[in-house]
Amino acid sequence: MKPDHQAALAPAVKVWDPFVRLFHWSLVSCVLLNQFILEAGATAHEWTGYLASALVLARVLWGFVGSRHARFADFFPTPGRLYRHFKALSQGQHPQYAGHNPLGALMMLALMAFVLGLGLTGWMQTTDAYFGEEWLMELHEWLANGLLIAAGLHGVAAIVMGRLERVNLVKAMVTGVKQPY
Repeated sequence: MKPDHQAALAPAVKVWDPFVRLFHWSLVSCVLLNQFILEAGATAHEWTGYLASALVLARVLWGFVGSRHARFADFFPTPGRLYRHFKALSQGQHPQYAGHNPLGALMMLALMAFVLGLGLTGWMQTTDAYFGEEWLMELHEWLANGLLIAAGLHGVAAIVMGRLERVNLVKAMVTGVKQPY
């Protein structure tokens, strides 16, 4: 049985396919637009939220039919994978994974859940049944704040883990190639 991680990456490993990279940066753009530029409740805000939700749904589908490292089977954070990863980290080891490490996979799933929750609560606010419901507006705001916190943590973790693993993870999400330095 192959281990979940590799002892060392090859000099350059093609990891993220064009769809994954387009998904990632398009979702980043949607989140930044809706949080910092577009007016909450405006039509552009709503459609940007729907686009973000559609992107996540497309990514979920790609998680079953996409390239090797895009598939959930390649990185799904099972309890065993998480345990082995935490154990390695607690021993001062920084295992390198061709795709997502188990914690990165857990964060990815959490970020996608936040986006889908925002899409659902945003849509609900446009319906007659829930229009103007204070609890729903507060839940939507809580989800938005949670998404920003999680996205910030994701960004910091990518930089920190990249340094520990000696791989520029941000560059890899642009080029699709993980290359140790």
